[in-house]
Amino acid sequence: MSEKAPPLRLGTRRSKLAMAQSGQVAQAVSQVTGRPVELVEITTYGDISREHLAQIGGTGVFVTALRDALLRGEVDFAVHSLKDLPTTQPEDLVLAAVPVREDPRDAVVARDALKFTDLAASCAHGSAARIGTGSPRRMAQLNAYARAHGLDIETVPIRGNVDTRIGYVRKGELDAVVLAAAGLNRIGRSDEVTDFLSVDTVLPAPGQGALAIECAADRADLIAALGRLDDPFTRAAVTAERSLLAALEAGCSAPVGALADLLADGQIVKEMRLRAVVGTTDGTRTVQLSTTGPVPHTHEQAEALGRELAAEMLAQGAAGLMGERAH
Repeated sequence: MSEKAPPLRLGTRRSKLAMAQSGQVAQAVSQVTGRPVELVEITTYGDISREHLAQIGGTGVFVTALRDALLRGEVDFAVHSLKDLPTTQPEDLVLAAVPVREDPRDAVVARDALKFTDLAASCAHGSAARIGTGSPRRMAQLNAYARAHGLDIETVPIRGNVDTRIGYVRKGELDAVVLAAAGLNRIGRSDEVTDFLSVDTVLPAPGQGALAIECAADRADLIAALGRLDDPFTRAAVTAERSLLAALEAGCSAPVGALADLLADGQIVKEMRLRAVVGTTDGTRTVQLSTTGPVPHTHEQAEALGRELAAEMLAQGAAGLMGERAH
């Protein structure tokens, strides 16, 4: 591309985390295109609403304004946290790239540098450890784990940016908060993590830790350039996870955890494993299953892996655990 070409305009949410991850993508895009990239800040409904995400529906609240700006030609491409994207892709927009995934795990920031399993024991006799999270998925799994291991916790719904959430712990209002490890890494605050939750304990949200770079479907040159940032393994994994979410007819705020990972024999990747869980937010009932198959080489194969596992989960009563299903 010509060096005199105008800057590419990257649409991003205004939050510190969104700006950080969009800045990293902007650098990478500038390297592959040889063009400068400027950030265009866009306010979304999810940024200004004070309601809990589960109340406002979760699905698309951080995405719609960015997509509208793309469709109006106000920006050339947009960067989303993949876990915020609705599972239905608009025909006139395309996911040009899904870069290599960051750490998909959830992380705990607790008072006194405590681990999750030590929190309950450290509270005054008879009082539960108060753990803040805005996610029904995290609530369901944390409560289920606590119930199974005799830990006394209370999950407290919270909203706000990373500073606000960690502030609840610093001020002594909560014993701990649970956040995505990827987000803390991207804004340089992973040193505040006191515990990483193993995916064997809490499965992340479908697509957690991954970014989506989206542009208009009629921009073939831009799609080709952005495609150089795509990681096929990450794309296959998140496609399987999101296919499962879609087949469950669940939105981004539903209590669904899912993670697809690659199983290797030495240096050779052999299979993809997809694990998923659905549960009531109080942790009393969960359906947790996994499946393993050949590494998907096409979008359709990755989607099929997700659909198959979702069908098994629905057969075991998953639909009744999700509250209101998305339609």
